Amino acid sequence: MNLYFKKSVFLFSLVCTISCNAPIGNENTTVSIKTTLGDIKIKLYDGTPLHRDNFIRLINSGFYEGISFHRIIKNFMIQAGDPATKTGSSKILPDSVKTYTIPAEFNDQYFHKKGAFAAARQANDVNPQMRSSGTQFYIVQGVKLSDDELNLAEQRINSNMKQSRFTSLMKETSDSVRLAAKTITDAQIQEIASVKMFQYLTTYKDYKISEEQRNVYKTSGGTPRLDATYTVFGEVIEGLDIIDKIAEVPTDSNDKPLNDIKIIKIKIIRN
Repeated sequence: MNLYFKKSVFLFSLVCTISCNAPIGNENTTVSIKTTLGDIKIKLYDGTPLHRDNFIRLINSGFYEGISFHRIIKNFMIQAGDPATKTGSSKILPDSVKTYTIPAEFNDQYFHKKGAFAAARQANDVNPQMRSSGTQFYIVQGVKLSDDELNLAEQRINSNMKQSRFTSLMKETSDSVRLAAKTITDAQIQEIASVKMFQYLTTYKDYKISEEQRNVYKTSGGTPRLDATYTVFGEVIEGLDIIDKIAEVPTDSNDKPLNDIKIIKIKIIRN
């Protein structure tokens, strides 16, 4: 059985398991993540039901048992959820988010404060809709920021949002031309997309970090540059010290821990 076929079978089985598994959570779902370095308790947000329910189905399927935190960047975040980390093979760099995806669920109330629980995703150039990975998540450690740093974060957020929109318009224009069986140059596609982008910018309102959120970023810390472009769907309510502990472990040049930090069990403890 070749590698491509194995991956296809795995993903098909995963999607079937998720879609057939019962029941999603109700309000105020809380889950416990038992890791080899300690326990973390997460509250899932009801305002992001697609992500909440998908995560609960994965928990019910046992998907996360034995998966490792494969990407750790101190003062930024810890990331897990790649099925490749279950193999234990040192030949695989488990940093793919190319499983199934979920539509983004951005909510201004949910932001990247310390302890934010969010969905990983592919970059804007290949994922302009900012769809989330179906399985990979990260937990923010972050740092405390000044007002000047928060202003720069706002600029970065707005730049990312505009770039993502323009990439989407380019793709939409290209797809439309292709379906119409027309011949058109790349320069013409860009010109059409640019006109549409100008129209979009006439109504675009810059994203602003609220004063309340600024106070949290200045006193508790976080990673504000990811706001409004990555879906936050929960937060740590117990175990921030475990996040700090995991973030301290030695890593290689690919941000992979030198020693595996595994998820032993994730279970729903209240819903």
